[in-house]
Amino acid sequence: MPVVLKCEAILSDLDGVLVDSHTVVERTWRRWIERHGIDAPDIVRRAHGRRSIETVRDVAPELNADEEVRWLAEAELGDFEGVVALPGAAAILGALRSGEWAVVTSGGRELAQRRLAHAKLPLPNILIAAEDVAVGKPAPDGYLTAAERLQCSATNCVVIEDTPPGIQAGRNSGAQTLALTTTFPADMLTEADLIVPHLDHLVLQRTGSTLLISVR
Repeated sequence: MPVVLKCEAILSDLDGVLVDSHTVVERTWRRWIERHGIDAPDIVRRAHGRRSIETVRDVAPELNADEEVRWLAEAELGDFEGVVALPGAAAILGALRSGEWAVVTSGGRELAQRRLAHAKLPLPNILIAAEDVAVGKPAPDGYLTAAERLQCSATNCVVIEDTPPGIQAGRNSGAQTLALTTTFPADMLTEADLIVPHLDHLVLQRTGSTLLISVR
């Protein structure tokens, strides 16, 4: 029987779900490790889905994390080459009402807003960014805050993510989880309730105040 996720709201990650920013992220982190002479060939994989400050502390605990995060933020704010909307993002967001969705990102607020604008996607009324939580993904703080601001329980939400830390954050919040294989292969996202390649593989329907999410 086909899987159907029922919810009151959708809580979506940004990068790798709504926008493709992979080339920018990779360029920025490569520049950063070269700048410091750090041997971390897997830096991009380690950075995906996490706040920059947590990646910096993990990879280079001897550096001033706050200063490095400022450098990374400035670098990304100056680079939007290759940032585009991912397949299905515009259609899904266009079908949702303002109180039915929020964005929860490990990036900064300004960066998130500018990436959405650059990709010609609508800005959410509720955007939870890195600076809004004390602990990033896989902790559930961001998704719990988003659900609270939408005035619904996280257990009545579907979290859409593309990374293992993001899926874990959604599960830790009590939400159902939907994974996209835009960044990691399906075998690394098996904790999700549903896995699809892109948002354009989804069908969104509404019954009263309930959203029904299924696969084409």
